[in-house]
Amino acid sequence: MIQRKRPQHRKYRPAGFKNPLKVAVIGGLEEVGRNMTMIEYGNDILLLDMGLQFPEEDMPGIDYIIPNVSALKSKIKNIRGVIITHGHYDHIGAIPHLMAELGNPVIYTLPFSAEIIRKRQEEYKTAPLNIQQVGLDDKLSLGKFHVEFFRVNHSIPDSMAVAVHTPEGTIVHSGDWKFDYSPIDGLVAEFAKIVRLGEKGVLAFLGDSTNAGLAGHQISERDIGETLQTLFAKTNSRIIVGTFSSLLSRVRQVIEIAERLGRRVAVDGYSMKTNVEIAKKMGYIKPRPGTLIDIASVNNFPDNKIIILCTGAQGEESACLMRIANGEHKCIQIKPKDTVVFSSSIIPGNERTIQRLRDTLVKKGAEIIHYQMMDVHAGGHAKNDDIKLMLSLLKPKYYIPIEGNQYLLRENAKNAESMGFEKQNIFVALNGQVMEFEGGKGIMTKKFLTSDYVFVDGLGVGDVSEVVLRDRQVLARDGMVVVIATIEGKTGALIGSPDIISRGFVYLKENKKLIEEVREKVRRIIRDKDQKSSVDNMLARNRIRNEIGEFLFRQTERRPMILPVVIEV
Repeated sequence: MIQRKRPQHRKYRPAGFKNPLKVAVIGGLEEVGRNMTMIEYGNDILLLDMGLQFPEEDMPGIDYIIPNVSALKSKIKNIRGVIITHGHYDHIGAIPHLMAELGNPVIYTLPFSAEIIRKRQEEYKTAPLNIQQVGLDDKLSLGKFHVEFFRVNHSIPDSMAVAVHTPEGTIVHSGDWKFDYSPIDGLVAEFAKIVRLGEKGVLAFLGDSTNAGLAGHQISERDIGETLQTLFAKTNSRIIVGTFSSLLSRVRQVIEIAERLGRRVAVDGYSMKTNVEIAKKMGYIKPRPGTLIDIASVNNFPDNKIIILCTGAQGEESACLMRIANGEHKCIQIKPKDTVVFSSSIIPGNERTIQRLRDTLVKKGAEIIHYQMMDVHAGGHAKNDDIKLMLSLLKPKYYIPIEGNQYLLRENAKNAESMGFEKQNIFVALNGQVMEFEGGKGIMTKKFLTSDYVFVDGLGVGDVSEVVLRDRQVLARDGMVVVIATIEGKTGALIGSPDIISRGFVYLKENKKLIEEVREKVRRIIRDKDQKSSVDNMLARNRIRNEIGEFLFRQTERRPMILPVVIEV
């Protein structure tokens, strides 16, 4: 776990109320991902979502990051349940790692999300979960909380927002959402429920900020389908569509368009194939017999009768599209005139890898289509006008932007300000910051729950510390130098010449002079020890580390990791 320095907030308010309703967002207020929210009243705690965050560029070797739940461990008996708003990994990805720590409380979610969670749990081979599927019209009584749900549109089936009725008022959590007036499944957001909640009174609304700051309304999935239909109809080559494996509305559209045009669809990428199977099982995707073919059968059909639907539009190194581009796929090689459609937006931080992927494809003769050229992708998150509409329907007293970094949260806050919300009623909080409500009044306190990063690295959870991560950053940036010195046990005299090994620092054969100077300095360090004192390997190692490090920095202005090995014989 890493203790992060918190940015200075514009204003902190009083310490708190006497018997308040408490709301704290444990993850998702200073990053995109790792979404998790706690609502607490008296001896009752409700958790909403339990997601992961993908690593940043300065986190080498880290698979992903999950919320820190140490603040909840002393209150396990108070947790009345976990509500999952939808099945994306930034909302469910931490479940296999955290549920056992929290006493395995009941998970309440809609059927499609439940299937995604069960499948992920099987892959991790952890203890069975207690999952209770709910319907959108169900109502739950969990301690002093009374919970109901309403449908919102997103890029995955069964996405919902949650209304938690508490003794102090109603808290609404949006999950990931947008308004789509013509979704491909015909299921629009449940406006009647939203209006009814607004009429009864909403104390606070926790709203998605992912696309805050973008003007207008989000494009409808049906509009994207019409664009793809036109593009595919006039394309006589093989079509390769790269998209998110969880963007099942897009997957469904591609399959339906392929059937109208007489093309076969080969689905590839582990997560893509898994999600398509779940969608077929749940009846969300209903392909005709023969539409879906095995990826190994692609070359048995004419190019103008094939669509390849795969993962990897973000340039992930091991994903299907990258393997195809690099010629590493066992069945598919890029052909001149192949049309590659990037049907996804660019996740911040992936710009360079995506550009390299596009360059590789173009060099091999492929034609690239992406969302900046035509409408081949619609985001799953509300833009400014959608956010304002939701606020006008719910009419919350307090608005709490969530799900985004601080810039996005503040962009989201501007929507409320433009509608006349008083600034003191808009809470742009930090991870773990406790917000309290009592008697219709709300405050942001100076109290914080632990919300540090917990890194998942292979099978290790939380065992990568700040020191380990810093070492990895040094190795990635400047490499390392290993210095091996053998000394005589009684006298401490150097035996032979020190061995110098460079990895990621300099190429030894081209820097013989520098390496010989390092050897000479090691000889001097060993020779300069007090002849009357006993051999001290630790002292020798520390001197080698410090003095060789300083010397190499003066010579190269780089700071490789120095690993001294002193062998006593």
